Amino acid sequence: MYVMNDNMGKAAIFDLDGTLLDSMGVWDEVDEDFLGRRGIRVPDDYMAKVSAMEAHDIAVYTIDRFQLDDTPEDLMSEWNLMAARAYASTVEAKPHAVEYVRHLHETGARLAIATTLPTVLRGPAMDHVGLTGLFDVVCGVEDVAHVGKDSPDIYLHTAERLGVEPGRCTVFEDLLEGVRSAKRAGMSVWAMHDDSSDRSWPTICDEADGVLFDFDQAPRIL
Repeated sequence: MYVMNDNMGKAAIFDLDGTLLDSMGVWDEVDEDFLGRRGIRVPDDYMAKVSAMEAHDIAVYTIDRFQLDDTPEDLMSEWNLMAARAYASTVEAKPHAVEYVRHLHETGARLAIATTLPTVLRGPAMDHVGLTGLFDVVCGVEDVAHVGKDSPDIYLHTAERLGVEPGRCTVFEDLLEGVRSAKRAGMSVWAMHDDSSDRSWPTICDEADGVLFDFDQAPRIL
């Protein structure tokens, strides 16, 4: 049952990876396979370092950190090929995520995606889990000069495309950087728990307006 809350905004902006999609394990496997091919063990802090970055910045960081000879474009192409099958066929939605989004869609709420996930992956994933057609706007970091989630730009751009003031938007995110950036944009933020954010979860709980482990706990947006 969704909780009625008169203070919620008139629009909802959702992250994909780790928020609507239970997909972060895909990237753990990609990282292990990609670096393993090069004889490198994935450092414990690697995922935390790159989680809020846009793909090109992750590629540059990875090349610099591990002194690789690849170009950023080579890395992104290899990563996307490795991840494509999982996103199109095995990645699932977070508990009750599709039902919640469909509910908001049916009640007339303005809905958007704001994601760092490349188009080549997000389309097949949304098709696979049943999210396609439920959103008014789908925005990626390519729409804001490839600036990652550590900046409020993607949230502000998404709100502008929705035609809704930032203060009337509610963001659903799993990353601390995303929570902080959306708050800086003047938006309410509900955090979805994901294993990839375990280290920062106590801080996320302190800084978000609400936290979720299941979209059955999510607020109703009027």
